[in-house]
Amino acid sequence: MKVLIVDDQALIRDGLVTICERLPDVEVVGTAADGQQAVAAVAATAPDVVLMDLRMPRVDGIEATREITASHPGTHVVVLTTYSDDESIHAALAAGALGYLTKDAGREDIDRALRAAARGQALLDPAVHARLVDLARGRAVEQPDSPPDGLTAREAEVLTHLARGLSNREIARVLFISEPTVKTHVNRIFAKTGSRDRAQAVGYAHEHGLV
Repeated sequence: MKVLIVDDQALIRDGLVTICERLPDVEVVGTAADGQQAVAAVAATAPDVVLMDLRMPRVDGIEATREITASHPGTHVVVLTTYSDDESIHAALAAGALGYLTKDAGREDIDRALRAAARGQALLDPAVHARLVDLARGRAVEQPDSPPDGLTAREAEVLTHLARGLSNREIARVLFISEPTVKTHVNRIFAKTGSRDRAQAVGYAHEHGLV
């Protein structure tokens, strides 16, 4: 398994290189100090898995993950970060990350996450998984009986993701529908909500408690 390690702190990069090189059948093919370097390194080394930090200068881990997963479908991303807030988790998963670990993860956790990602399977830190379950339960409780202004349940769902900053392509990936279908939903959302553009639709979503 070829692994690329991305972190803006040299001490952490070196430590992760040491950990990964001691794992069976793992080869560290490179390191990067920010998202821009990571994208270039993936193009040069074609790793199976990228171990990705989130908060970095120039290009952060979210944008780098988005570019890598879009341009290199054979490369999977596992996030390794100190942050486990809702925004970071959702942004990373929406960008295409398959794994999400916090930096208190041990060697065995990293090993499992890398191998799962190499197989195209998701593996989340237990605390992150529990947080997502809590959020899902909260959304189920808070979800209104019927969306406003004649929006269908699917249109309301698309609008919610749109308001969180996802592109049509990202919405399609999250909802397992085609990008043209998302575009159709977005056009209907604009018509029903009286929005001229995505910015107005975002304002509508916040005003009506959809995000």
